[in-house]
Amino acid sequence: MKRILIVDDDLAILDSTKQILELEGYEVVTAATAGEGLSKIENEFFNMALFDIKLPDMEGTELLEKAHKMRPGMKKIMVTGYANLENSVFSLNAGADAYIMKPVNPKDLLEKIKEKLEEQEKDTIIDGEKVAQFLEEKLLSIR
Repeated sequence: MKRILIVDDDLAILDSTKQILELEGYEVVTAATAGEGLSKIENEFFNMALFDIKLPDMEGTELLEKAHKMRPGMKKIMVTGYANLENSVFSLNAGADAYIMKPVNPKDLLEKIKEKLEEQEKDTIIDGEKVAQFLEEKLLSIR
């Protein structure tokens, strides 16, 4: 089961997004602050995180940077009601895999999540193949 973390200070958004994702079969964990989100990222595994860009204790872009350093393989989607070119470019350069505008259309969100999780699976398969190839080459060089 794929695990998704949602970090947003709007409790209604947290609850409704969690319900939508759980109905699709995802295991969902929520956090209302960036600090709480970082703690969960540090101590638990998530396939993906959804970050609000405006949080009470730090900017979502700063949270994104810290999360990307901790878990570069985790897919990260920025969700914002404060879109501007600077934030979107910064987010994508800081490790965001996607940038979505509020109000979020549930169908669009589910499609983007599915797309990014499929990319993650392909990346994992490719990484596994690279490791296998490396080990095979090392074994052949030893013989």
